[in-house]
Amino acid sequence: MHLPIGDASSVVRRYATTLTDNPLRQAQIMRGAVVGGSGAVNGGYFCRGLPTDFDGWGIPGWTWADVLPHFRAVETDLDFDTAVHGSDGPIVVRRVAEFDGCTAAFVRSAGEAGYRWVDDLNGATLDDPLPTGIGAVPLNINGGTRVGPGGAYLRPAMARTNLTLLTNTRVGRVRISGGRAVGVACVGSDGAIDLTADRIVLSAGAIGSAHLLMLSGVGPQSVLRAAGVPVVADLPVGVASADHPEWVLPVDWSASHGLPPLEALLTTDSGLEIRPYTAGFGAMISGRRDDPADRPHIGVALMQPGSRGRVTLASADPDVPPIIEHRYDHEPADVALLEAGAELSRELASATAEVGQVSWSTSQHLAGTAPMGIDGNTDAVVDARCRVRGVDGLWVVDGSVLPIITSRGPHATIVMIGHRAAEFII
Repeated sequence: MHLPIGDASSVVRRYATTLTDNPLRQAQIMRGAVVGGSGAVNGGYFCRGLPTDFDGWGIPGWTWADVLPHFRAVETDLDFDTAVHGSDGPIVVRRVAEFDGCTAAFVRSAGEAGYRWVDDLNGATLDDPLPTGIGAVPLNINGGTRVGPGGAYLRPAMARTNLTLLTNTRVGRVRISGGRAVGVACVGSDGAIDLTADRIVLSAGAIGSAHLLMLSGVGPQSVLRAAGVPVVADLPVGVASADHPEWVLPVDWSASHGLPPLEALLTTDSGLEIRPYTAGFGAMISGRRDDPADRPHIGVALMQPGSRGRVTLASADPDVPPIIEHRYDHEPADVALLEAGAELSRELASATAEVGQVSWSTSQHLAGTAPMGIDGNTDAVVDARCRVRGVDGLWVVDGSVLPIITSRGPHATIVMIGHRAAEFII
């Protein structure tokens, strides 16, 4: 899929959110509403989570040693052929070899400030962790076209006799009977549809899957009752979501058209990613340039935030979106790190460009609304095999299940989760 797509694009769904509470800062976030989900419409960033992320989860079957074969299996890396990379997977990964414009200026400034060049941002191992520094972003873009999970996995399988894809069809709730998921209630182009199955997998994303679970009676008891939904399983759906908070610094770089929105990034030892954007995600989707985050800018993203947000059911009506709160300002330590990152970014960019006033934004990496956990973990919604607790025949396989958000953007990790979880479900 090529970007920009056009105004009022039908391939994204927009949700209102509250970024901070004091003062109240509201924003709009976007999710992919197309086959392949948000992976079909994002900026092409395909950095893996770090090895220490997975070992830190403490979940059997999800250590770095467990997940590395799946990271390798999903990719064909055209730049590196080391032991941590794949060479025959369906998702092509490559990096920009030569920078120009704003990316080149930022890379040059970072080098002059003493930051080292990191050859492979996906090259980490437990024994050889990545140093901080600047490097080219691994991109799932080949020949100007994003290779998303829909095109990589679903399209080649469409001729299978046991596969039917229903487009323009939205699931309203999962039907659960006797503690088992037995079907889904949908609305399609021709009206209501009821589908039955012995195994049901939710892959609607951190917002969509959490919303579906709660509409179906799986979620916090108090929230479900307040919305008038009968309780099937009292589980902590949506109570501690995570995202990467991001501050935007407008920079008067000339716009670079026809390029990936992010070609290189700088990592710091305080857990920040400093991102010189050629354009923002909103501009990539709609072409609009009336927001600082939709023009060339520097993004300062905190990759291991302490803040936790909420996704809360607002109504039993599936057409009413959930209430989304990021609550980015609930952890003063997070704000202090973002302030330091903004100052560093200003120092790096001000030698060659004018830098504007900072504003709050988000990396749009919402995750952890149905977290995975070991047996006995009361914070978990799904078990180590992505099965919803207390409901047989129901799985969640997407960014919802991240128990702790990864130290890199989650897209590559979510693709890996899909590949790994397929072993549990088939």
